[in-house]
Amino acid sequence: MSGGAIAALVAAGAFVLLVLLLAVPLLKLGRTLDEATLAVRKTHDGVAPLLAEAQHTMESVNQQLVQLEGIATNVNSMTTNVAAMTNVVSSTLGSPMIKAAAFTYGVRKTVAERRDADAVRTARRKRRSDRRSR
Repeated sequence: MSGGAIAALVAAGAFVLLVLLLAVPLLKLGRTLDEATLAVRKTHDGVAPLLAEAQHTMESVNQQLVQLEGIATNVNSMTTNVAAMTNVVSSTLGSPMIKAAAFTYGVRKTVAERRDADAVRTARRKRRSDRRSR
């Protein structure tokens, strides 16, 4: 055996060792990919019932929203009716009440002014009589 043959044998042995060392991680990687494939397959099988249940839930929510829309429409109608009734009551009773309040205020003010005027006249008479008596 010549030096070149020995070098070739050493290189071949190193190559076989390198292939063996790389085969272990490649086998582990293959197993990992198989497990990932199984996990994806199981996830795919489990997603269908979840999507069906989500679809059912959305249909239920949509039905409830339709009912809620009907309730909101009725409440809006009631609000409009109450506003109209408030306007009718306000125009029917409000104007006469305001007039009655203004009249009452005027009467009270006039009566108070007359009392004050009577009190002032009485005080002036008393003062004049006090001055004359001195």
